[in-house]
Amino acid sequence: MMEPLNRRNVLMGLTASSAGLGSLIHLITTASAGEDALGAPKFSPDNVNLMAQKLAQQPFDDRQISLAGAWAKITYDEYRDIRFRSDKAIWRGTDSPFQLQLFAPGWLFNRPLDIFVVENGRQRALDFSSRYFDFGKVVSASRPDFVGEDTGGQAPDVTSNSHPRRRNSSGEHDRGLTFSGFRIHGHINSPTYQDEFAVFQGASYFRATGRQQSYGLSARGLAINTARPGGEEFPYFRAFWIEKPDNGASGIVVHALLDSPSLAGAYLFMIQPGAETVMDVDLTLYPRKEVHNIGIAPLTSMFLFGEADRTRFDDFRSAVHDSEGLRILNGNREWLWRPLSNPRRLQSSAFMDENPRGFGLIQRSRDFSHFEDLEARYEKRPSLWIEPKGDWGKGEIELIEIPTKEEIHDNIVAFWKPHRAVKPGVPVTYSYRMYWGAQPAGHHPGAVVLRTLTGNKADGQRLFAVDFQVNGFLDGDLPTVSATSSSGKISNTAVQRKPAANELRASFVLSTEDVEVVDLRLSLERSGKTISEVWMYRWTRS
Repeated sequence: MMEPLNRRNVLMGLTASSAGLGSLIHLITTASAGEDALGAPKFSPDNVNLMAQKLAQQPFDDRQISLAGAWAKITYDEYRDIRFRSDKAIWRGTDSPFQLQLFAPGWLFNRPLDIFVVENGRQRALDFSSRYFDFGKVVSASRPDFVGEDTGGQAPDVTSNSHPRRRNSSGEHDRGLTFSGFRIHGHINSPTYQDEFAVFQGASYFRATGRQQSYGLSARGLAINTARPGGEEFPYFRAFWIEKPDNGASGIVVHALLDSPSLAGAYLFMIQPGAETVMDVDLTLYPRKEVHNIGIAPLTSMFLFGEADRTRFDDFRSAVHDSEGLRILNGNREWLWRPLSNPRRLQSSAFMDENPRGFGLIQRSRDFSHFEDLEARYEKRPSLWIEPKGDWGKGEIELIEIPTKEEIHDNIVAFWKPHRAVKPGVPVTYSYRMYWGAQPAGHHPGAVVLRTLTGNKADGQRLFAVDFQVNGFLDGDLPTVSATSSSGKISNTAVQRKPAANELRASFVLSTEDVEVVDLRLSLERSGKTISEVWMYRWTRS
């Protein structure tokens, strides 16, 4: 059984680890195109591919960094109280339109991570030091060995030997530590202030936002054996190379080296913030062994309850979710909409396809009144749409829904699962574009699903109502409803205008009989042609 991921654990704790800095530097030196006049290694994107290829030819090395002294056993609240000092931001005070801030190790983050910046074709390692961080009141009160009385709440200065406590906490305790991730700041919301819009931290997780949005769902570099017997394998990014953007650049380029027991990989992220933050992703995987259950472009989100079924939750809010539906544009250019659920038992749904055109986890509701949550502001959470580049062949889009009782757990996973297994010695490449924003890329010309409502009608019968927002065909005769079920019996199909402009409601009654699970499918049709998204729903007996 796959357990839900705890959002307080930032989705990232129980992961594989990377090899130490020394072995990685050896790989860099081996793969390097040479050194410049100053002796610094030159950087080439080809080097990352060479390193991934060399890693895959070696046994997987699973190591952890040693968290000593005050860095050991940091609690969640203490970790949240450690903040990177903005005056130490990478590229602050330069002509670069972007800045980087870094994350401390500790708490769950005890895996070595090497971060390099690339400037003028040369790579430079970012060495860890406590002096880059502010330690707030929680840490100051609970860990006096972390922050000395003379520091005024700021991080210890590793270059100072005048204060024994300061020297101990930043010298001895910093030895062997690395940063655990980074976040990118840029002018996404204002021409005068650089807001955070993307973060990479833990395993292969990363997140981004569009303009005026808050973080919500996450993406991963890769998923392996998700919800399969034997347990999930979590690949992780063991190193990053971040290119310094030139003055006036609209985007930033990040290279990453991925590793796991089953394979290694080289990743290229080209990130452009905006109303929709767009990421172009190129990846090459080098398998160590044959892998059958691999997930490309995996997405992770949270769905606690929505309008269709909130009877299990005594909550003042009408909905609690980061995403409300899985949207698919399949290889036949058919638009599918699958509302998410929080089942009582783990369930997996597979949407067979060939050369998919797009898929994503979507937050369609954008009104505060839909959630009524002044703190979480779920209406500001981004949708994430994946647009494959080229032909991906045969496979399936898999949706995994995990039971959860709390909104701190991410319980939704979706990804593309190729039909063919990856095999050792045979590199595999994929390219795709990611859209993070309020409105997902791609526009259906007809009708899209707004909401799903359902309730008990009589013993063994349920009434379903599916509301559509329509475009340009409310005049004249109404469309007809096409509805089918995998079992049970459908009756009383109907379509009606709603008082709200440009909205229609399709409804039907499902006789569940004695079955435990029913897969439903519904669409609006006119003259035998589908003119709406295809609504797909899985009903399970409570």
